[in-house]
Amino acid sequence: MARKTIVTPAIRVLRAAGLPYTEHHYEYTDHSGATGSAEQLGVDAHSVIKTLILETADHLPICVLMHGDREVSFKRLARHLGVKAVAMADPRRAQQYSGYQVGGTSPFGLRTAMPILCETTIRDHAEVLINGGKRGFLIGIAVADLVAELDPVFVEVAIQPETR
Repeated sequence: MARKTIVTPAIRVLRAAGLPYTEHHYEYTDHSGATGSAEQLGVDAHSVIKTLILETADHLPICVLMHGDREVSFKRLARHLGVKAVAMADPRRAQQYSGYQVGGTSPFGLRTAMPILCETTIRDHAEVLINGGKRGFLIGIAVADLVAELDPVFVEVAIQPETR
């Protein structure tokens, strides 16, 4: 049985802009993150891009695009933004800001206008996988198209995840 085409706000944005993309479906599981989807799809987690919704200490939302196998240095990001602190947005607030359920957040078609920051080394890839606006649904997109559509600010805030 063929999968039904998924239409999310992100897909509407890509279609309206005439940007080509490929669909990649996987079985979503809580807390598996980008590494879990990469494993299921048989791709390198470094080429799977997480869409993270953060907030400044003044509750201003920020969207950060980060490699699936890296974390954001909140200290470096706050310094870059010239703010006291940044942190992950509470899941409820992240959903209000983005319009997407946590685990299915796409940077395309965000409900609230906010700065989009992109880890600079993402430009080293020709194509990446990024959330298409629904849990268990990634889209493959050329980095050049992602950059052209989102016009992100490039930052160097990636750190290796801590081993627990």
